[in-house]
Amino acid sequence: MFFSCSKSSGSDDGNTSGFDKTAMLTYYADSIVIPGYQEMQKQVNTLQIAVNAFADAPSVSTQTAAKEAYRLALLQYERMSVYNFGPAGVALLEVYTNFFGGFDNSFSQQGELTGYSVDSATIESNITSGNYDFTVYTRNSFYSQGFPALGYLLVGPNAINKFSSNTANRKKYTKDVIARVKTLVDKVSSDWGGFRSSFISNTKTDVGSSIGNLVNQFAYQMDALKGPKIGWPFGKQSNGIVFATKTESYFAGFSVELAKANVAGLKNAYTGGAGNKGIGSYLIALKQESLHNDVLAQFNLVIDKLNAVPDPLSTSLTANAPNVEAAYKEIQKLLTLLKTDVASATGVQITFMDNDGD
Repeated sequence: MFFSCSKSSGSDDGNTSGFDKTAMLTYYADSIVIPGYQEMQKQVNTLQIAVNAFADAPSVSTQTAAKEAYRLALLQYERMSVYNFGPAGVALLEVYTNFFGGFDNSFSQQGELTGYSVDSATIESNITSGNYDFTVYTRNSFYSQGFPALGYLLVGPNAINKFSSNTANRKKYTKDVIARVKTLVDKVSSDWGGFRSSFISNTKTDVGSSIGNLVNQFAYQMDALKGPKIGWPFGKQSNGIVFATKTESYFAGFSVELAKANVAGLKNAYTGGAGNKGIGSYLIALKQESLHNDVLAQFNLVIDKLNAVPDPLSTSLTANAPNVEAAYKEIQKLLTLLKTDVASATGVQITFMDNDGD
């Protein structure tokens, strides 16, 4: 990782201004993160049953059931994406289940495998040959498995009819894709049991600390929302050229709903959920109540603007361009608050690099 912003070392530990960081991190682990991953396990288990039923007997009814299970599982993934460190980082959960290409890619120059793409050519080649390895660390591998591949296999062009050709291989590949997702999610959920104690005990704010990881993920996820999820397909890095097929979960058509779930998950992490024991409370203890209020207001404004953008986003990029533009501008403002102001106030270094500015 590269440092894109330089902050103070933030190496203090224990309590700050009477604020109990250990209690905050305990609440995160026990009331938000671990239950959240357990819920993701449940949703993925349900998805596996629905996907396997569709693969065994492709029809409109089994496809509809699988699409709904896919939606619910992916929504829970979005709510939990802010915790993409520790066990999720070690397992490369994002890379193998919902890859967006990173922040150093150009839609207009690098072609197919950028943003929220699906490598349909590799998927079809894998099905034909029956020879593939989902653990390979290549872009073709990332873009031919996980949620993007499931979207293509379940509701992509002629998804049902394609099972009439090379049926056994297509059925196996579809089942292998969801089995791989389940294996990864199960591992992350299980590993949090062992990671919990170190997460709670690390009350510093330096690189690799629990608070440092949380604040970094606030910024990272907002950068992903500003870029790959909305800005890039909207043409913000391609001189206004719209890339409608690059929207997240393009074939299923609920990209905006996913974006709203992502923002809701970030807001929940920021506030600490129902217990109100999150980074926002920590900011108040640091005498940054005005910043805290600004962040909360901006979260709500982003959600309001996203609510004004109809799904599918791929259509709204042109049919509702002013609404998309309005949401994009508010996302930029929230990104700046989180990546610059919150990071500075908490003494956290932002340790990832983007290439398009904030």
